[in-house]
Amino acid sequence: MTKTINPKDISTGEFHALMLGAIAPRPIAFASTIDKEGNVNLSPFSFFNAFGSNPPLLIFSPARRVRDNTIKHTLENVLEIPEVVINIVNFPMVEQMSLASTEYGKGVNEFVKAGFTEIKSDKIRPPRVAEAPVAFECIVKQVIQTGTQGGAGNLVICEVIMAHFNENILDENGKINTPKMDLVARMGGDYYCRVIPEALFEIPKPLVSKGIGFDNLPLHIKESHILSANNLGRLANVEKLPTSEEVKNFKESINFDENSNLHLEDLHKKAQHLLEQNDLKTAWLTLSLVS
Repeated sequence: MTKTINPKDISTGEFHALMLGAIAPRPIAFASTIDKEGNVNLSPFSFFNAFGSNPPLLIFSPARRVRDNTIKHTLENVLEIPEVVINIVNFPMVEQMSLASTEYGKGVNEFVKAGFTEIKSDKIRPPRVAEAPVAFECIVKQVIQTGTQGGAGNLVICEVIMAHFNENILDENGKINTPKMDLVARMGGDYYCRVIPEALFEIPKPLVSKGIGFDNLPLHIKESHILSANNLGRLANVEKLPTSEEVKNFKESINFDENSNLHLEDLHKKAQHLLEQNDLKTAWLTLSLVS
């Protein structure tokens, strides 16, 4: 059963909760800004992502408050001083980040309230968060207001002009070591998620090669009661099926008996286990034993 909802048939608050509960996890832009009087503000936003790398563009949205249609100090600040540092949030700072989301009065410095350390930025006026694993100094290129009603977005389009990476999160090649980032992301309601090593997995991207696709999978694989949709997706991502020579060599390597009474389900279970071990080649060779 599917519950179908027209956003216009329920309150903005109700649909807001449903939408944010479904579109998750969302990265967090921990934005530090400054007003024309020099007052610093620090606030998190989960309407945020990267939208280009040449030039490097980040967009976040300090949306109008649903409950009373007021706007946030961050938006006021970037309209006055079009500069922002987008600090990335990880688990060691998540409680402080949440505290900084408190709706303190205009001019109150959330760095002080939440116990963060200010570091002078290299090219812009707002300071960056010393505790953040990554910080992007940005100039605001444009602010697009999507409406004037409560819940309407304000897309702050930012160009990164300087980036800072804590060396503790980098590997020996200067690349980001994802498990070391210990990132957090926003879910619905009061929920967050933490990107722990146990939650990470890799999927080879079909950037150069073209997978054979579901339509070219053998029938016994497509109709399997053992192999999952994810298993089939991985199998269909190969550029070509094993050759007869490869299958022959595989049979010899395992002393395969052509007269053995193989059970299809057993082969599918074996292949599934191999897929879970990221051994796609042997999984395909195992499935090729089906006559």
